[in-house]
Formats: sequence, C-alpha cells, structure tokens
Amino acid sequence: MNLIIDIGNTQIKTAIFKNIELLEKKSFSKKDLFPILKKISKKYNIEHTILSSVGKLNQEEISTLQELFDPLVLNDKTKLPFINNYATPETLGVDRIALVAAAVNAFPNENVLIIDAGSCITFDFVNNNKEYDGGAISPGIEMRYKAIHAFTVNLPKLTISDEIPKTGNSTKNAIHLGVENGTIQEIEGVIEQYKAKYSKLTIVLTGGDTIFLAKNIKSTIFANPNFLLEGLNSILIYNKDE
Repeated sequence: MNLIIDIGNTQIKTAIFKNIELLEKKSFSKKDLFPILKKISKKYNIEHTILSSVGKLNQEEISTLQELFDPLVLNDKTKLPFINNYATPETLGVDRIALVAAAVNAFPNENVLIIDAGSCITFDFVNNNKEYDGGAISPGIEMRYKAIHAFTVNLPKLTISDEIPKTGNSTKNAIHLGVENGTIQEIEGVIEQYKAKYSKLTIVLTGGDTIFLAKNIKSTIFANPNFLLEGLNSILIYNKDE
C-alpha cells in the first residue's frame, strides 16, 4: 500500500493507493494529523510513503513522520517522470510538481494544461515531449473575496455563490459577478492562449473549486479533484521502481 501525505496551505490530505487504485482519502486540519496517521498505520500495511508539504512542519513533526513511515520527501531534488525546465526549481511548489507528474502519467505524449483552483489558481503546461517550462499563479476565488473586503472600507466579506448573478444590480451581486465571472473569464482566456499555440491540447481542472468552475467553464476539460494525489502516487511509484 502507498500512503500519500499532502500538507497544503489550509488543509492536510491523506490518501491510500493500492498500486494506482485510490482506496481512501481524507481531508482534515493539522491538529488531527498524527491521530489519523496512527489509525492508518494500524488499518493498512503501508509499504511506501510520500510527503508533499507547502505548509509548515516543525522538526519534531518531521521526526515523528520519519519514525512512523520514513517517507520520500518531495522536493526539487526528487527524481521526476518529466523534464523540469523551470528556471528556479528550488522555488517550484511541490503541489505543481505533483500536478505535472499526474499529467504525464495520465496523458502521455500529449500537450496538457493543468489548472489547479485552490488558495491560488495555478496554470501549468507540459508538452508532448514531457517538458515542463512553467506556468502562472493567480489569486484564488476565496482570496479575491477576502482582498475586496480587506482593502476597502465598506465592501462586505462574501463567499462563493451557488450561481453567478446575471447582473450586478446590488453591491453583493456586483462583487459576486466581479470575482466569479472575472475568474472564469481569466481561465477561459488562458485556455484560448494555449489553444492558439497548440492545436491539440488536453485541459485538466482540479483543486477545491473544481465543481463550481467545471459547470461554468465552456471549454472541454477533464475535471479531476484527485489529480494532485494521483500525481504524488505516480512520483512515489516512479522512485520506487528506479
């Protein structure tokens, strides 16, 4: 069994894979990390583990993880199933590394644009020769709502709405329309830029806002909320087989 530990900006996710089959996944806060990991160690025969962390772990927590599972810690020195041409690999987020690995694993020899809609929206592109040159980072939907409230005097703090208003006929509707429609137009615009350059393009949407965005984006996409976890598992298998 493979154990995936993904420590994000706001949540921690764990996943159990039997080879490439996802058996179980959980999302929880940092305080629940070790109680849940101890339950996992009792329930499953964990043979290999990978740790991906964009959040902060102190040395004691890292030592405890090493004692429990001796994980492969994903970083810029980890062997990857693609050519990484990023100019500053030491600053490349491990979440983005995992997403590119998932793309070359799921769509080999294809041009793939991966859109991860989480705390930030990241755009990452890998070509059909498995070459990764980078992408873009933009504020996520929740971050945009928070910024509007934090940097103005009178505008309220809102959260994502179920439906995008057709008109901004109130302050709340104007904010919803600006944030949500603006995000969608940005994503559609980036997609069109890549389509203009690559006639054959596969687009993958993942992250916390996948469901909302998938129903509003007109372009043909593969929506997969587990794409990052699958990418981490593919990196673990790749290193295990090396």
